[in-house]
Amino acid sequence: MTFNIITIFPEIFNSYFNESIIKRALEKEKIKINIINLRDFATDKHKTVDDTPYGGGAGMLMKVDVLYRATRNMQHATDINNKIILLSAKGNKWSQQKAKKYSKLDNITLICGRYEGVDERIVNFINEEVSIGDYVLTGGEIGAMAITDSITRLLPGILGNETSAKDESHSIHGELEYPQYTRPEIFIDDESNEYKVPDVLLSGNHAEIEKWRENKKYTP
Repeated sequence: MTFNIITIFPEIFNSYFNESIIKRALEKEKIKINIINLRDFATDKHKTVDDTPYGGGAGMLMKVDVLYRATRNMQHATDINNKIILLSAKGNKWSQQKAKKYSKLDNITLICGRYEGVDERIVNFINEEVSIGDYVLTGGEIGAMAITDSITRLLPGILGNETSAKDESHSIHGELEYPQYTRPEIFIDDESNEYKVPDVLLSGNHAEIEKWRENKKYTP
């Protein structure tokens, strides 16, 4: 799978994508990530990607012509197995179910919004607007990282244990994973309070453990 990320801050992704699961996926060539500098598609000498909004108002808007050139440059941009997503505060909420759906694609292009927003005419050239939550971020870069991560970990051969993605939180809509524990068996805090692992998890009775876990799953 190929992720194309359009941004005005291409260096911002280096640290996160060079660690952990994303790094392993890149090394195994399970995914490819292209970081595209939007300014490369500006035509003036100042590499301008934003301008003031018609009708007045605070802030600047990202220019539709520059974004259009950037998205048209994407390989397979019109292919049925490619989707172009704009990270937007008014977009559809990202979810585990969306991650599963998009993990079946070949190419995903993520446009990282900035400033006060994007010229609305860009909606004619994208497939979906997506938000990662009901709050405002400085730009779409964090959202692009989150989407890339949530999709990548669902691809075959990425996680060390293939059952991890099946049993974890949100694998079933509205259902969160059961509590989990590891050593020490008894944890004692500074006030000598003891916190023990539930007895059933120490019993070795796998049927009872599965029953306990099922009953402990959290449904908001």
